[in-house]
Amino acid sequence: MKFTPRVCFLASMFVFASCATNPFTGKQTMAFVKNDNLFASSFQQYDTFLNENKVVVGTDDAARITRIGQRIAKAAERYLNANGYVGYLNNYKWEYNLIEDDTKNAWCMPGGKIVFYTGILPVAKTDAGIAAIMGHEVAHALANHGQQRMSAAYIQQGIALAGNVAFTEEQSRDIFNQYYGIGSNVAGMLPFSRSHESEADRIGIILMAIAGYNPEAAPELWKRMETSNTPEILSTHPANASRISQLTKLVPDAIAEAKKFGVTSFID
Repeated sequence: MKFTPRVCFLASMFVFASCATNPFTGKQTMAFVKNDNLFASSFQQYDTFLNENKVVVGTDDAARITRIGQRIAKAAERYLNANGYVGYLNNYKWEYNLIEDDTKNAWCMPGGKIVFYTGILPVAKTDAGIAAIMGHEVAHALANHGQQRMSAAYIQQGIALAGNVAFTEEQSRDIFNQYYGIGSNVAGMLPFSRSHESEADRIGIILMAIAGYNPEAAPELWKRMETSNTPEILSTHPANASRISQLTKLVPDAIAEAKKFGVTSFID
């Protein structure tokens, strides 16, 4: 297929029509997969995950995860409503579950389905530490990072397909595939992922502050996290030192934002 002006125009119109607005930055983001479809799939996968893992119920820790999650979700709603995004959360179905597992991790699926592993609780230590993690994970869902990653993967795959069509000679095609696979990850997908993590840190610290949790707990949390030996350029996440520095700088902004909502004292 030749890339004529008409083809390029139609392609640009498709990309433009397949965009969403990030309510925290105002920027246009890729949305090749609509949330109606993404959320339905996410909810189904979440239920399957819960059925296949040990869900902790009836404990103080399980209650903490739910209580803090609900406060963060309420803070998100207050922020969005105040900034002209009334109804943004209508299709979100918040759910918070603690899973018996030593893994030091937590995650939030599109549409608000959240999991904390018991292994991360000693790292979190306090309610504010849990709120820092919760705010970060909720931010991923609110900013539609899952939707963006899927859209970016489609673009990556589309360029790979176009390259394999364009290079008809086998040796040239093999060289393209070898270098494109590495290059598109190191120069494309990995920086894209790291930018999402940094964005979730920025949104999350604001949400935890509006929810009434001390934002100073966010950089302190990352001081307790295990340091990865993977160079930042080859990682999906920023280096711990980078995150601690960024979050420390964001603490005054988070406090100022919380003050707009009448929050002037914080839970540690």
